[in-house]
Amino acid sequence: MPSSHPPLLVAAATSYAANCALGAAVAARVVDTSGARWVHHAVFVATATLTAAAGADLARRRSGAFWRLLPVAAPLLAIPSVPARSRWHPAIALTAGPAYVAALRGA
Repeated sequence: MPSSHPPLLVAAATSYAANCALGAAVAARVVDTSGARWVHHAVFVATATLTAAAGADLARRRSGAFWRLLPVAAPLLAIPSVPARSRWHPAIALTAGPAYVAALRGA
């Protein structure tokens, strides 16, 4: 059965979840990316790009999910300026989660 959710929104939310999982695994020292820190950055860039594309797609469709996704912009814009090892990095990153869920539920 095909999903009724917009594919770009699903891709953005999945990328966000994967980036959070990777960040948590690194913080818990389950995964060591010290030799490839670019991986987490690349997934973040993919998440931000997919989220922007999903937002544009939702706006084009005049979907109410656009307004539910819009709050994701604040943490995505803020997180690059917050040191990764600070307690604020994961806290800010996790504030985007409810908006992704709300957008998926409202799509």
